[in-house]
Amino acid sequence: MKNRLNKVLGIALLVGLSSPISLFAQEKTFKVTVEEPENGSIKITPAIPEDGLVKEGTVLKIKTTPDVGFSSDGGYFYNPGEGMWTQYHETMKPEFEVVVDREKVLGASFIESDELEGFKVTNNVVYAKPGVKELKYDVFSPEGAKNLPGIVIIHGGGWSSNTEDIMRGMARELVKSKQYVVFSIDYRWIGQLDGDKEPNTMGDLIEDVYGAIAHIQEHAKKYGCDPTRIAVTGDSAGGHLSASAANMVDMIGDGGFGEKDGVYEYKPTYMPEGKTVAQVRKEIKDAIKVAAPSYGVFEGSFIKRFSKDITDGEIAAISPIESIPNIEERAVPQYLIRGTTDFLIKDEDVQRYADALEADGQTVKYVQVEGVGHAFFDWKPDATTKETFAKYGKPYIEDMKQFFDAVFYPGK
Repeated sequence: MKNRLNKVLGIALLVGLSSPISLFAQEKTFKVTVEEPENGSIKITPAIPEDGLVKEGTVLKIKTTPDVGFSSDGGYFYNPGEGMWTQYHETMKPEFEVVVDREKVLGASFIESDELEGFKVTNNVVYAKPGVKELKYDVFSPEGAKNLPGIVIIHGGGWSSNTEDIMRGMARELVKSKQYVVFSIDYRWIGQLDGDKEPNTMGDLIEDVYGAIAHIQEHAKKYGCDPTRIAVTGDSAGGHLSASAANMVDMIGDGGFGEKDGVYEYKPTYMPEGKTVAQVRKEIKDAIKVAAPSYGVFEGSFIKRFSKDITDGEIAAISPIESIPNIEERAVPQYLIRGTTDFLIKDEDVQRYADALEADGQTVKYVQVEGVGHAFFDWKPDATTKETFAKYGKPYIEDMKQFFDAVFYPGK
Protein backbone atom coordinates (compact mmCIF):
# COMPACT_ATOMS: atom_id res chain seq x y z
CA MET A 1 0.00 0.00 0.00
CA LYS A 2 2.84 2.36 0.95
CA ASN A 3 4.58 1.75 -2.40
CA ARG A 4 1.37 2.47 -4.34
CA LEU A 5 0.87 5.79 -2.45
CA ASN A 6 4.47 6.83 -3.10
CA LYS A 7 3.96 6.07 -6.80
CA VAL A 8 0.86 8.28 -6.97
CA LEU A 9 2.62 11.12 -5.17
CA GLY A 10 5.55 10.81 -7.52
CA ILE A 11 3.30 11.08 -10.58
CA ALA A 12 1.66 14.16 -9.10
CA LEU A 13 5.02 15.87 -8.72
CA LEU A 14 6.08 14.89 -12.24
CA VAL A 15 2.96 16.46 -13.88
CA GLY A 16 3.61 19.71 -12.05
CA LEU A 17 0.76 19.85 -9.54
CA SER A 18 1.39 22.51 -6.90
CA SER A 19 0.55 19.94 -4.27
CA PRO A 20 0.04 16.18 -4.55
CA ILE A 21 -2.82 16.58 -2.09
CA SER A 22 -4.87 18.18 -4.93
CA LEU A 23 -5.31 14.71 -6.42
CA PHE A 24 -7.56 13.92 -3.49
CA ALA A 25 -9.47 17.24 -3.53
CA GLN A 26 -13.18 17.07 -2.78
CA GLU A 27 -15.76 17.27 -5.57
CA LYS A 28 -16.87 20.77 -6.52
CA THR A 29 -20.02 22.05 -4.80
CA PHE A 30 -22.26 25.10 -5.10
CA LYS A 31 -24.50 26.87 -2.62
CA VAL A 32 -28.21 26.25 -3.23
CA THR A 33 -30.70 28.43 -1.37
CA VAL A 34 -34.45 27.76 -1.19
CA GLU A 35 -36.81 30.70 -0.80
CA GLU A 36 -39.75 29.45 1.24
CA PRO A 37 -42.93 30.38 -0.64
CA GLU A 38 -46.13 31.88 0.70
CA ASN A 39 -49.49 30.15 0.12
CA GLY A 40 -47.92 26.87 -0.91
CA SER A 41 -45.00 24.52 -0.48
CA ILE A 42 -41.99 23.30 -2.41
CA LYS A 43 -40.37 19.85 -2.26
CA ILE A 44 -36.87 19.24 -3.60
CA THR A 45 -35.33 15.83 -4.33
CA PRO A 46 -32.63 15.08 -3.31
CA ALA A 47 -33.02 17.21 -0.21
CA ILE A 48 -30.71 20.22 0.13
CA PRO A 49 -28.12 19.65 2.92
CA GLU A 50 -28.19 21.92 5.95
CA ASP A 51 -25.11 23.78 4.74
CA GLY A 52 -26.74 24.25 1.30
CA LEU A 53 -23.76 22.81 -0.57
CA VAL A 54 -24.76 20.58 -3.49
CA LYS A 55 -22.42 18.64 -5.76
CA GLU A 56 -21.91 20.11 -9.23
CA GLY A 57 -24.05 18.39 -11.86
CA THR A 58 -26.75 17.28 -9.42
CA VAL A 59 -30.22 17.29 -10.96
CA LEU A 60 -32.73 18.69 -8.48
CA LYS A 61 -36.34 17.59 -8.98
CA ILE A 62 -38.74 20.22 -7.72
CA LYS A 63 -42.44 19.86 -7.00
CA THR A 64 -44.65 22.81 -6.04
CA THR A 65 -48.00 22.43 -4.26
CA PRO A 66 -50.43 25.33 -3.66
CA ASP A 67 -52.47 25.74 -0.50
CA VAL A 68 -56.25 25.45 -0.65
CA GLY A 69 -57.70 28.41 -2.57
CA PHE A 70 -54.44 29.07 -4.41
CA SER A 71 -52.93 27.96 -7.71
CA SER A 72 -49.40 27.71 -9.06
CA ASP A 73 -48.10 30.94 -10.57
CA GLY A 74 -44.75 29.44 -11.52
CA GLY A 75 -41.63 27.76 -10.24
CA TYR A 76 -38.28 29.50 -10.65
CA PHE A 77 -34.59 29.67 -10.06
CA TYR A 78 -32.09 32.48 -10.47
CA ASN A 79 -28.33 32.78 -10.43
CA PRO A 80 -27.10 35.42 -7.96
CA GLY A 81 -25.05 38.09 -9.67
CA GLU A 82 -26.47 37.41 -13.13
CA GLY A 83 -27.12 40.80 -14.75
CA MET A 84 -28.12 44.21 -13.44
CA TRP A 85 -31.51 42.95 -12.25
CA THR A 86 -32.48 39.55 -10.90
CA GLN A 87 -33.07 37.32 -13.92
CA TYR A 88 -35.75 34.77 -13.01
CA HIS A 89 -35.80 31.54 -15.00
CA GLU A 90 -39.40 30.40 -14.70
CA THR A 91 -41.65 27.53 -15.63
CA MET A 92 -45.42 27.32 -15.43
CA LYS A 93 -45.26 23.58 -14.71
CA PRO A 94 -45.78 22.41 -11.08
CA GLU A 95 -42.86 19.97 -11.46
CA PHE A 96 -39.52 20.88 -13.00
CA GLU A 97 -35.80 20.15 -12.79
CA VAL A 98 -32.75 22.33 -12.18
CA VAL A 99 -29.14 21.30 -12.82
CA VAL A 100 -26.66 22.64 -10.28
CA ASP A 101 -23.90 24.24 -12.34
CA ARG A 102 -23.35 27.36 -10.23
CA GLU A 103 -24.81 29.04 -7.14
CA LYS A 104 -28.62 28.86 -7.32
CA VAL A 105 -31.68 30.25 -5.59
CA LEU A 106 -34.89 28.23 -5.98
CA GLY A 107 -38.50 29.02 -5.24
CA ALA A 108 -42.14 29.04 -6.27
CA SER A 109 -44.90 31.60 -6.57
CA PHE A 110 -48.60 31.05 -5.90
CA ILE A 111 -51.66 33.12 -6.71
CA GLU A 112 -55.26 33.15 -5.54
CA SER A 113 -57.21 30.72 -7.70
CA ASP A 114 -59.95 33.20 -8.57
CA GLU A 115 -57.30 35.36 -10.29
CA LEU A 116 -57.03 32.63 -12.93
CA GLU A 117 -60.72 32.02 -13.52
CA GLY A 118 -62.61 32.79 -16.72
CA PHE A 119 -59.81 32.27 -19.23
CA LYS A 120 -57.49 29.60 -20.62
CA VAL A 121 -53.72 29.93 -20.91
CA THR A 122 -51.81 28.22 -23.72
CA ASN A 123 -48.10 28.41 -22.97
CA ASN A 124 -45.09 28.27 -25.27
CA VAL A 125 -46.56 28.38 -28.77
CA VAL A 126 -43.45 28.25 -30.98
CA TYR A 127 -43.60 30.61 -33.95
CA ALA A 128 -40.01 30.46 -35.25
CA LYS A 129 -36.48 29.25 -34.54
CA PRO A 130 -34.06 31.49 -36.43
CA GLY A 131 -31.16 30.69 -34.11
CA VAL A 132 -30.38 28.77 -30.94
CA LYS A 133 -33.52 29.85 -29.10
CA GLU A 134 -37.07 28.85 -29.98
CA LEU A 135 -39.26 31.94 -30.25
CA LYS A 136 -42.64 31.53 -28.62
CA TYR A 137 -45.69 33.23 -27.18
CA ASP A 138 -48.37 32.56 -24.58
CA VAL A 139 -52.08 32.97 -25.26
CA PHE A 140 -54.66 34.15 -22.73
CA SER A 141 -58.10 33.45 -24.17
CA PRO A 142 -61.43 34.13 -22.42
CA GLU A 143 -63.78 31.18 -22.07
CA GLY A 144 -66.09 31.10 -25.07
CA ALA A 145 -64.02 33.71 -26.94
CA LYS A 146 -65.21 34.36 -30.47
CA ASN A 147 -64.02 37.01 -32.91
CA LEU A 148 -62.52 39.22 -30.18
CA PRO A 149 -59.82 41.84 -30.80
CA GLY A 150 -56.29 40.74 -29.88
CA ILE A 151 -53.67 42.46 -27.75
CA VAL A 152 -50.01 41.64 -28.39
CA ILE A 153 -47.66 42.28 -25.44
CA ILE A 154 -43.90 42.62 -25.96
CA HIS A 155 -41.73 42.31 -22.85
CA GLY A 156 -38.86 44.57 -21.84
CA GLY A 157 -35.43 43.89 -20.41
CA GLY A 158 -32.95 46.06 -22.29
CA TRP A 159 -33.40 43.92 -25.45
CA SER A 160 -31.11 41.51 -23.60
CA SER A 161 -33.04 39.69 -20.87
CA ASN A 162 -36.44 38.35 -19.72
CA THR A 163 -39.05 36.33 -21.57
CA GLU A 164 -42.79 36.61 -22.17
CA ASP A 165 -43.38 35.22 -18.64
CA ILE A 166 -42.60 38.60 -17.09
CA MET A 167 -45.75 40.08 -18.69
CA ARG A 168 -48.21 37.44 -17.45
CA GLY A 169 -49.57 39.75 -14.76
CA MET A 170 -50.51 42.32 -17.41
CA ALA A 171 -51.93 39.60 -19.66
CA ARG A 172 -54.18 38.32 -16.88
CA GLU A 173 -55.47 41.80 -16.16
CA LEU A 174 -56.22 42.54 -19.82
CA VAL A 175 -58.06 39.26 -20.41
CA LYS A 176 -60.33 39.48 -17.35
CA SER A 177 -62.96 41.64 -19.04
CA LYS A 178 -63.46 38.89 -21.64
CA GLN A 179 -63.23 41.53 -24.38
CA TYR A 180 -59.77 40.59 -25.67
CA VAL A 181 -57.57 37.63 -26.50
CA VAL A 182 -54.05 38.43 -25.25
CA PHE A 183 -50.77 37.20 -26.75
CA SER A 184 -47.52 37.69 -24.82
CA ILE A 185 -44.52 37.21 -27.12
CA ASP A 186 -40.81 36.52 -26.82
CA TYR A 187 -38.01 37.49 -29.23
CA ARG A 188 -34.26 37.10 -29.67
CA TRP A 189 -31.88 38.93 -27.38
CA ILE A 190 -29.46 41.41 -28.88
CA GLY A 191 -25.91 40.37 -29.73
CA GLN A 192 -24.83 36.84 -28.86
CA LEU A 193 -26.71 36.58 -25.57
CA ASP A 194 -28.82 33.67 -26.87
CA GLY A 195 -25.68 31.76 -27.79
CA ASP A 196 -25.92 32.46 -31.52
CA LYS A 197 -22.63 32.57 -33.44
CA GLU A 198 -23.75 35.56 -35.47
CA PRO A 199 -24.84 38.52 -33.32
CA ASN A 200 -28.53 39.39 -33.40
CA THR A 201 -29.23 42.96 -34.54
CA MET A 202 -32.02 45.33 -33.58
CA GLY A 203 -33.39 44.68 -37.05
CA ASP A 204 -33.60 40.97 -36.19
CA LEU A 205 -35.62 41.73 -33.06
CA ILE A 206 -38.10 43.88 -34.96
CA GLU A 207 -38.41 41.12 -37.55
CA ASP A 208 -39.19 38.71 -34.71
CA VAL A 209 -42.03 40.94 -33.54
CA TYR A 210 -43.52 41.10 -37.03
CA GLY A 211 -43.03 37.33 -37.37
CA ALA A 212 -44.91 36.73 -34.12
CA ILE A 213 -47.77 38.96 -35.28
CA ALA A 214 -47.93 37.14 -38.64
CA HIS A 215 -48.07 33.78 -36.82
CA ILE A 216 -50.72 35.08 -34.41
CA GLN A 217 -52.86 36.31 -37.29
CA GLU A 218 -52.58 32.96 -39.04
CA HIS A 219 -53.77 31.08 -35.94
CA ALA A 220 -55.92 33.75 -34.28
CA LYS A 221 -59.31 32.13 -34.86
CA LYS A 222 -58.15 29.03 -33.02
CA TYR A 223 -58.11 31.15 -29.86
CA GLY A 224 -61.27 33.14 -30.59
CA CYS A 225 -59.42 36.19 -31.92
CA ASP A 226 -60.20 38.37 -34.93
CA PRO A 227 -56.88 38.62 -36.84
CA THR A 228 -57.89 41.94 -38.41
CA ARG A 229 -58.15 43.83 -35.10
CA ILE A 230 -54.97 44.03 -33.06
CA ALA A 231 -53.50 46.29 -30.37
CA VAL A 232 -49.78 46.26 -29.55
CA THR A 233 -48.22 47.15 -26.24
CA GLY A 234 -44.97 46.58 -24.40
CA ASP A 235 -42.82 48.12 -21.71
CA SER A 236 -39.29 49.59 -21.79
CA ALA A 237 -37.46 47.75 -24.60
CA GLY A 238 -40.88 46.29 -25.40
CA GLY A 239 -42.17 49.85 -25.54
CA HIS A 240 -39.69 50.52 -28.31
CA LEU A 241 -40.61 47.29 -30.12
CA SER A 242 -44.36 47.89 -29.85
CA ALA A 243 -44.00 51.45 -31.17
CA SER A 244 -41.83 50.04 -33.97
CA ALA A 245 -44.49 47.44 -34.80
CA ALA A 246 -47.18 50.12 -34.96
CA ASN A 247 -45.22 52.73 -36.92
CA MET A 248 -42.85 50.84 -39.20
CA VAL A 249 -45.24 48.55 -41.06
CA ASP A 250 -44.41 50.16 -44.39
CA MET A 251 -40.80 48.99 -43.89
CA ILE A 252 -41.81 45.32 -44.01
CA GLY A 253 -40.11 43.90 -47.10
CA ASP A 254 -37.52 41.47 -48.37
CA GLY A 255 -34.82 43.93 -49.42
CA GLY A 256 -32.67 43.24 -46.36
CA PHE A 257 -31.76 45.45 -43.41
CA GLY A 258 -28.75 47.57 -44.27
CA GLU A 259 -27.37 45.06 -46.76
CA LYS A 260 -27.63 47.73 -49.45
CA ASP A 261 -26.97 51.41 -48.90
CA GLY A 262 -30.11 53.15 -47.71
CA VAL A 263 -32.26 50.01 -47.76
CA TYR A 264 -33.72 49.02 -44.39
CA GLU A 265 -36.55 46.51 -44.62
CA TYR A 266 -37.93 44.03 -42.13
CA LYS A 267 -38.80 40.54 -43.30
CA PRO A 268 -40.90 38.82 -40.60
CA THR A 269 -39.06 35.96 -38.94
CA TYR A 270 -42.11 33.81 -39.58
CA MET A 271 -43.79 33.90 -42.98
CA PRO A 272 -47.13 32.12 -43.50
CA GLU A 273 -46.89 29.49 -46.20
CA GLY A 274 -48.08 30.68 -49.59
CA LYS A 275 -48.10 34.38 -48.71
CA THR A 276 -45.86 37.08 -50.09
CA VAL A 277 -44.14 39.72 -47.99
CA ALA A 278 -46.45 42.30 -49.55
CA GLN A 279 -49.52 40.36 -48.41
CA VAL A 280 -48.19 40.00 -44.88
CA ARG A 281 -47.31 43.70 -44.78
CA LYS A 282 -50.85 44.68 -45.78
CA GLU A 283 -52.46 42.30 -43.28
CA ILE A 284 -50.38 43.59 -40.38
CA LYS A 285 -50.79 47.21 -41.47
CA ASP A 286 -54.57 46.90 -41.68
CA ALA A 287 -54.80 44.99 -38.38
CA ILE A 288 -52.85 47.20 -35.95
CA LYS A 289 -55.43 49.75 -34.80
CA VAL A 290 -53.90 51.11 -31.58
CA ALA A 291 -50.67 51.00 -29.57
CA ALA A 292 -49.54 51.51 -25.98
CA PRO A 293 -45.74 51.68 -25.77
CA SER A 294 -45.08 52.03 -22.03
CA TYR A 295 -42.04 53.92 -20.66
CA GLY A 296 -40.45 53.16 -23.99
CA VAL A 297 -37.55 54.27 -26.14
CA PHE A 298 -38.44 56.03 -29.37
CA GLU A 299 -35.10 57.24 -30.76
CA GLY A 300 -32.28 55.08 -32.12
CA SER A 301 -29.60 57.31 -30.63
CA PHE A 302 -30.71 56.11 -27.17
CA ILE A 303 -30.69 52.45 -28.29
CA LYS A 304 -27.13 52.81 -29.59
CA ARG A 305 -25.99 53.09 -25.98
CA PHE A 306 -27.13 49.50 -25.42
CA SER A 307 -25.92 48.05 -28.70
CA LYS A 308 -22.64 49.40 -30.05
CA ASP A 309 -23.13 47.44 -33.30
CA ILE A 310 -25.79 49.88 -34.51
CA THR A 311 -24.39 52.00 -37.32
CA ASP A 312 -25.20 55.66 -37.79
CA GLY A 313 -27.13 54.75 -40.92
CA GLU A 314 -29.37 52.38 -38.97
CA ILE A 315 -30.37 54.85 -36.26
CA ALA A 316 -33.33 56.35 -38.14
CA ALA A 317 -34.44 52.90 -39.34
CA ILE A 318 -34.92 51.66 -35.75
CA SER A 319 -36.45 54.91 -34.45
CA PRO A 320 -40.27 54.82 -34.13
CA ILE A 321 -40.29 58.62 -33.93
CA GLU A 322 -38.97 58.73 -37.51
CA SER A 323 -41.76 56.56 -38.94
CA ILE A 324 -44.98 57.95 -37.46
CA PRO A 325 -47.78 57.50 -40.00
CA ASN A 326 -49.62 60.62 -41.05
CA ILE A 327 -53.25 60.62 -39.96
CA GLU A 328 -54.36 60.97 -43.58
CA GLU A 329 -52.71 57.62 -44.34
CA ARG A 330 -53.40 55.61 -41.20
CA ALA A 331 -54.72 56.27 -37.72
CA VAL A 332 -52.90 54.58 -34.83
CA PRO A 333 -53.92 56.15 -31.49
CA GLN A 334 -51.19 55.70 -28.87
CA TYR A 335 -51.29 55.51 -25.09
CA LEU A 336 -48.02 56.55 -23.42
CA ILE A 337 -47.16 56.13 -19.76
CA ARG A 338 -44.18 56.76 -17.50
CA GLY A 339 -43.45 56.85 -13.75
CA THR A 340 -42.28 60.21 -12.44
CA THR A 341 -39.28 58.64 -10.68
CA ASP A 342 -38.16 56.55 -13.66
CA PHE A 343 -34.36 56.94 -13.79
CA LEU A 344 -34.06 55.35 -17.25
CA ILE A 345 -36.77 57.01 -19.32
CA LYS A 346 -36.99 60.79 -19.07
CA ASP A 347 -40.16 62.85 -19.33
CA GLU A 348 -38.71 65.00 -22.11
CA ASP A 349 -38.00 61.91 -24.23
CA VAL A 350 -41.58 60.63 -23.99
CA GLN A 351 -42.99 64.13 -24.44
CA ARG A 352 -40.94 64.59 -27.60
CA TYR A 353 -42.54 61.43 -29.01
CA ALA A 354 -46.00 62.54 -27.91
CA ASP A 355 -45.49 65.89 -29.63
CA ALA A 356 -44.35 64.15 -32.82
CA LEU A 357 -47.48 61.97 -32.79
CA GLU A 358 -49.70 65.01 -32.41
CA ALA A 359 -47.82 66.84 -35.16
CA ASP A 360 -48.80 64.04 -37.55
CA GLY A 361 -52.41 64.22 -36.41
CA GLN A 362 -52.40 61.07 -34.30
CA THR A 363 -54.44 60.75 -31.11
CA VAL A 364 -52.15 60.44 -28.09
CA LYS A 365 -52.66 60.19 -24.34
CA TYR A 366 -49.60 60.66 -22.15
CA VAL A 367 -49.99 59.67 -18.49
CA GLN A 368 -47.40 60.24 -15.78
CA VAL A 369 -47.74 58.09 -12.66
CA GLU A 370 -46.66 59.92 -9.54
CA GLY A 371 -44.03 58.31 -7.32
CA VAL A 372 -43.21 55.14 -9.27
CA GLY A 373 -40.09 54.18 -11.17
CA HIS A 374 -39.37 51.86 -14.07
CA ALA A 375 -41.03 48.53 -14.99
CA PHE A 376 -44.20 48.70 -12.86
CA PHE A 377 -46.06 46.56 -15.42
CA ASP A 378 -43.64 43.65 -14.84
CA TRP A 379 -44.57 40.55 -12.87
CA LYS A 380 -41.93 38.60 -10.97
CA PRO A 381 -42.11 36.12 -8.09
CA ASP A 382 -40.66 38.49 -5.46
CA ALA A 383 -42.94 40.33 -3.05
CA THR A 384 -41.70 43.83 -3.95
CA THR A 385 -42.51 43.43 -7.64
CA LYS A 386 -45.93 42.00 -6.84
CA GLU A 387 -46.73 44.87 -4.48
CA THR A 388 -45.65 47.45 -7.07
CA PHE A 389 -47.76 45.72 -9.70
CA ALA A 390 -50.82 45.70 -7.41
CA LYS A 391 -50.43 49.38 -6.48
CA TYR A 392 -49.51 50.85 -9.86
CA GLY A 393 -49.71 48.18 -12.54
CA LYS A 394 -53.32 47.11 -12.10
CA PRO A 395 -55.02 50.53 -12.13
CA TYR A 396 -53.03 51.81 -15.10
CA ILE A 397 -53.49 48.60 -17.08
CA GLU A 398 -57.20 49.26 -16.65
CA ASP A 399 -56.68 52.82 -17.88
CA MET A 400 -54.81 51.45 -20.90
CA LYS A 401 -57.60 48.96 -21.56
CA GLN A 402 -60.16 51.75 -21.57
CA PHE A 403 -58.04 53.50 -24.20
CA PHE A 404 -58.20 50.30 -26.27
CA ASP A 405 -61.94 50.02 -25.61
CA ALA A 406 -62.49 53.43 -27.20
CA VAL A 407 -61.01 52.02 -30.42
CA PHE A 408 -62.51 48.53 -30.45
CA TYR A 409 -65.75 49.14 -28.53
CA PRO A 410 -66.69 52.76 -29.27
CA GLY A 411 -69.83 53.97 -27.53
CA LYS A 412 -69.75 51.38 -24.76
